[in-house]
Amino acid sequence: MPAVVDQVALARLYGEPLFALPQDLYIPPDALEVFLEAFQGPLDLLLYLIRKQNFNILDIPMAEVTRQYLSYVEQVRARNLELAGEYLLMAAMLIEIKSRMLLPPKKVDDNQEAEDPRAELVRRLLEYEQMKLAAQHIQELPQLGRDFLRAQVVIEQSIAPRFPDVHPQDLADAWQDMLKRASLVQHHKISRESLSVREHMSLVLRRLQGRRFVEFADLFDVSQGTPVLVVTFIAMLELAKETLIELTQAEAYAPIYVRLAYTPT
Repeated sequence: MPAVVDQVALARLYGEPLFALPQDLYIPPDALEVFLEAFQGPLDLLLYLIRKQNFNILDIPMAEVTRQYLSYVEQVRARNLELAGEYLLMAAMLIEIKSRMLLPPKKVDDNQEAEDPRAELVRRLLEYEQMKLAAQHIQELPQLGRDFLRAQVVIEQSIAPRFPDVHPQDLADAWQDMLKRASLVQHHKISRESLSVREHMSLVLRRLQGRRFVEFADLFDVSQGTPVLVVTFIAMLELAKETLIELTQAEAYAPIYVRLAYTPT
């Protein structure tokens, strides 16, 4: 323990308090760099020097501003020569303006004033300051992800199952399947008979009476041949057109079921 226990430790080394710097401690010159101000370019630096000292931007004291600007540029050149390139260009412009102000003004017409060498620089500074203030105003606006988050609410709802609709192509595929099955059991019997669509519509309705669902294929009697199958299919289409029956399907490629249309009482 140190002789003076009320001293404030400078640091802790391996958990032990350190009250004095080691005599053999070596700190490299470039071990720590502190940047008090960060500028976005030469115009930003010039505007900072002018506003910090409350100079009138329309009447810039070029000698003082140029001196302070060159002092900063020398510090930048010592650290980063590539970064100092654009600053050196502005420094040359400042020196040129300062030199032109030392010379006698050029003669102009009697009704016109001599052009101020600082006019172009003042215009650029005012435009830059205007854009910088606008950017700061935009930066202060609330931003999604930084200042607020989008609210997300999950609402669980009991949704009634909705069966897929039966499309005409599904009926066509089922009809083709019925024709293939009918061709396997057809008889080589030549006969002529008159078939009534209305009669088969009544037959289909009678088959559906008292039954909740009937599979599509169960409404056809393949043993009676293709003509009866065609008339029965047409009868079903007429019944569906007149909304007397409903065709439903639980999912894609599932069997098609037929039932009587529901009529509210």
